[in-house]
Amino acid sequence: VLDGTYELFRHFYAVPSVKDQDGLEVGAVRGVIGSVLAMLEENVTHIGVATDHVVESFRNDLWPGYKTGEGIEPALLGQFQILEDALTALGVVVWPMVEFEADDALAAAAKRAAMESRVEQVFICTPDKDLAQCVNGRRVVQFDRRAGVLRDADGVRARFGVDPQSMTDYLGLVGDAADGYPGLPGWGAKSTAVVLSRYQHIEQIPLDLADWDIKVRGAARLATSLSDQREQALFYRTLATLRTDALVLESVDELMWTGPTAGF
Repeated sequence: VLDGTYELFRHFYAVPSVKDQDGLEVGAVRGVIGSVLAMLEENVTHIGVATDHVVESFRNDLWPGYKTGEGIEPALLGQFQILEDALTALGVVVWPMVEFEADDALAAAAKRAAMESRVEQVFICTPDKDLAQCVNGRRVVQFDRRAGVLRDADGVRARFGVDPQSMTDYLGLVGDAADGYPGLPGWGAKSTAVVLSRYQHIEQIPLDLADWDIKVRGAARLATSLSDQREQALFYRTLATLRTDALVLESVDELMWTGPTAGF
């Protein structure tokens, strides 16, 4: 499953501008389509692409500071629909998300595909750290195609210092500037990794510093921050938690590529 939003952004800033016969910018679309074709030529047999058809989602109703489309160049925004149409013409399944985000679609599709015993391995193709929460052993892995980095559960632990199951807690404490929520004061990546490697989840971290049985720099400040803003951390964790109930896939058979349509 492929993060179409990321791919469109990546190609927009990496490839030269190209306009179609109507004067519309399509350079990034051409780049993404070329990249998907390369995947298919490398014997990828089943593929689905998720896009943020609308940048805003239900999370914007929960948190006013959540990311929006503000600041995105019109020439980039204008290519989302074009990309979705081009992928559909190519015969690739597309999930243009409106209420949910593309990340939710990727999480939901990966979970559903992994439920089928005939599926050997699920690749979530995106560098977005939000998707690390979906990694499951070596069965569901995250693949950064640009960097050529594959992360299974051991890879997630090596990169972030926590298990995939603790990634939403990690983001709830550290925050995610790209998505627009700050995390708790004082909780940096290293200290959060140390604490969560011991306690796994936010609600399992003792509020009283005297009950901590680990050593971490700035422990007193961390404990105070968590005691004062624990509910906020849990709320940020909710924002970080991907919605695997987004209904995008019933069977992995839907993702089998059988060739382009006549309109491609």
